[in-house]
Amino acid sequence: MLEMSKLKVPIISIVIGEGSSGGALALGVGNKVLMLENAIYSILSPEGYASILWKDATRTKEAAQKMKLTAKDLYELKVIDKIIEEPKGDLEESFQKVAKNLKKEIKNLTTQMKKMPPEKIVEQRYQKFRNMGEYKILG
Repeated sequence: MLEMSKLKVPIISIVIGEGSSGGALALGVGNKVLMLENAIYSILSPEGYASILWKDATRTKEAAQKMKLTAKDLYELKVIDKIIEEPKGDLEESFQKVAKNLKKEIKNLTTQMKKMPPEKIVEQRYQKFRNMGEYKILG
């Protein structure tokens, strides 16, 4: 991830299903992170979270809610940059629409980022990573 963060070329990450574990961490280093509407993205599965926190893997639903792993949650936390809608209906038709939307987004982002100097690409990635999530100062 350290080496990836220093790359002077744009990185576009796309979460299309279940992004978890160390691979999920690496996806977060992208200049832009896109996520399908029904995908989930976290460093740990809800089952693992429940097992570690409560020693009870049956509390996965509660764990998933606390983990904020949905596209909507992660967009609000600035972990991802855009949610790609997944239309309902025929599977083949839905797949074609999602593929078309992803292609459009990748083309747009590539066009924008290829105008950026390498140092700006690295700085944008750094600033994105620094501004993820939220925290509260207690006291």
